[in-house]
Amino acid sequence: MRKFGKLIVVLALVGTVMVSCKESKGKDTSKETTVEESDTSTGKKAENLDTKVVLNANLATEADLDGIGLSKEMVAQILDQRPFLSMNDFDALVGDDNKEELYKKVFVPFNLNTTAEADFKMIPGVGDRMAHEFEEYRPYTSVLQFRREIGKYVDEDEVSRYENYVFVPVELNSATEEDIKALPGVGNRMAHEFEEYRPYTSMEQFRKEIGKYVDDKELARLERLVYLKE
Repeated sequence: MRKFGKLIVVLALVGTVMVSCKESKGKDTSKETTVEESDTSTGKKAENLDTKVVLNANLATEADLDGIGLSKEMVAQILDQRPFLSMNDFDALVGDDNKEELYKKVFVPFNLNTTAEADFKMIPGVGDRMAHEFEEYRPYTSVLQFRREIGKYVDEDEVSRYENYVFVPVELNSATEEDIKALPGVGNRMAHEFEEYRPYTSMEQFRKEIGKYVDDKELARLERLVYLKE
């Protein structure tokens, strides 16, 4: 009887140890799963972010251009030859090497109202149909109009991606501050200066006033983003 009692105690101890090990292993597995899920989630967010970054070839720093894998020679040529007054000028510099992949990373935005329909197909992911839709709704008066019209065909994320590649020129005397700040490389300070000198009577006046704040190259770039009603 005493032997039987001892056997029961031993079995109870063994059971307790096994349960403890099982719980410990379960906790470790749960922890590993949590880490794996966290890493996967972070990876997806980083990937999505990277695909949305498109450098403006006229505004990117030397470090920016180095960071997308361009050769030192190409970086030097870009810095020396800019501003590119059209994407066609930049395209001619690049040559024929894997342009679609490069243009996912760096571009010179197209003027939506003047770019040839065929040229819109330089934008990664834009084929014949979408290039036609870009041209179909001219003249664009604002980026908001572009979002509304092209949003009929693609989702918001895709419209947002397209906006890296295009701009709508603004009328100097009537454009809203929001429309001015939607121009490539125009922030709060420069938008304020654009408005400060209204009304403009000529583009020469624009060059004179805005030329107080930027050099000749930047002035040439900004000039292609604006116009005056005749």
